[in-house]
Amino acid sequence: MKGSGRPFTVLLGADYAGKSSVLRRLADGDDWTVVSYDRGLLDPGSPLVGRVRDELLGEALAEPGRYSPDLVLTLMQVAVVHLRDRVAAAPPGRRVIVDSYYFKILAKCRLLSMGNETLFSWWRSFPRPENVVLLDVLPHEAWRRSGQGEYANGMEHYGDEPAEGAFRTFQTDLRETLLNEVKDLDVTVVPQQDGVDEAVGAVERATRNLQHA
Repeated sequence: MKGSGRPFTVLLGADYAGKSSVLRRLADGDDWTVVSYDRGLLDPGSPLVGRVRDELLGEALAEPGRYSPDLVLTLMQVAVVHLRDRVAAAPPGRRVIVDSYYFKILAKCRLLSMGNETLFSWWRSFPRPENVVLLDVLPHEAWRRSGQGEYANGMEHYGDEPAEGAFRTFQTDLRETLLNEVKDLDVTVVPQQDGVDEAVGAVERATRNLQHA
């Protein structure tokens, strides 16, 4: 299955890199089909995915240890399979950009000892992107954007509470794990940008010569 399906780009990044802001801007234009499970970008025909996401964030991740790692991972898989399915169903004539694909969920699960290599092997059999654009953000800036941890969920830091050191260390490890996961793909790393306009421009430049449609 790795060689099947239409070409697409994955937009990747550690937490608070500005990915969602870039994707919202691209979704407002005419050039891209944006595939995401974020509430503001989710296909309105997929309400089930949104409900699962809300329950995951509002209950399962808000109360660490309440549910087994296998159950939490099963909920996350809903998002992963949704992304795969929406790429396959994307209409022709527009380029396709995917929010993180399975890469970020897989990386976080490994860092937080929620690994399931059988499941991960299946995810890795999904169609591969034509390229990956990774938005960089410095850990101290990510901490600032998180409201000094106020907005951080349980999969954005080590430990039970989002202390600055645990958050910054996790974000550093996450970036390294993401890059290792996509090392065999065409990857463009975009340095931290000053604003959304600059980040959107950098993503456009990184994908300008791709023929997705």
